[in-house]
Amino acid sequence: MAVEPEHASVNGRKKPQRPQRTHREVADELRARIRSGVLRPGQRMPTQAQLAAEFGVERQAVRGALRILQSEHLLTNISKGAPATVAERADRAPAGPAAPPQPTTVALAPRIASAFEAEHVHIEAVCLTAVSLTLAMGEPLRQIYAGRLKPAKVDVRVLLPSRSIDLAFPVPVGGRQGHDDPVHERWLAQRNAQGQVLRHNLLALRATHGIDVRVTFRALPFTPPVKLYLLNNTEALFAYYTVTRSEAQIGQESLPTYDAQGVRSMLFAFEQGDGLRDTTFVEQSHLWFNALWETISSELELTD
Repeated sequence: MAVEPEHASVNGRKKPQRPQRTHREVADELRARIRSGVLRPGQRMPTQAQLAAEFGVERQAVRGALRILQSEHLLTNISKGAPATVAERADRAPAGPAAPPQPTTVALAPRIASAFEAEHVHIEAVCLTAVSLTLAMGEPLRQIYAGRLKPAKVDVRVLLPSRSIDLAFPVPVGGRQGHDDPVHERWLAQRNAQGQVLRHNLLALRATHGIDVRVTFRALPFTPPVKLYLLNNTEALFAYYTVTRSEAQIGQESLPTYDAQGVRSMLFAFEQGDGLRDTTFVEQSHLWFNALWETISSELELTD
């Protein structure tokens, strides 16, 4: 079978017809392989010549990609004479200036798991429903039950919107019609269910592993326009809730709503000690959270 020109091997010295990849695109692909475990910590990378052949790019693009991954602490030993090596802790998501923003579903779980390596785990969150936090908590829980993690104490505090306020979102397009608001009721049921699951899963660690666990919720008198996660007093993960028009299936009815998909929000990571900018952001985020917790928030019961 004849080989199509656009799929011809670079070793055959046939130029690909498709646009050549940039060094950032090569870095994205290699980063994904490291994160997924295809390239494991301590493993030697292919040579620059092999990577250039695989991606159909010049070596200069490969070197640029490797430098990006080195700056993110994913690779070590980059030189012209030998292949680079995947960093020993490359499976951990980076924070600080080296961390590219990623969707919450990608970025949050590994950061939460890293936080559980501490003897005393502190996690604080401001969010709309706690869906992302509950999902992300699954990874450290699996590692605890597998015997790879054993914190002595876990303290979780979560701020969620009060059930009694008029939410900015989710809301029906056109606003609420009277006292009956199925969109609000659906959000409330989700908020309560996710919070109950989060609390149950964490408190179960008391009986199964003897871990001292405390999980506390308080209610905000407003709809948070952003989500914020604070980990062990050293990291802040921040994302915007971007409101869009969508269709909500409630029972047999499809309702147009204004809502935000928090699990898809791009999460920005800041770490204390990674320069004045990041350190100040983490400190100010803690001040903001504690001010809300201690002043205008109120007791929250996760009940109907």
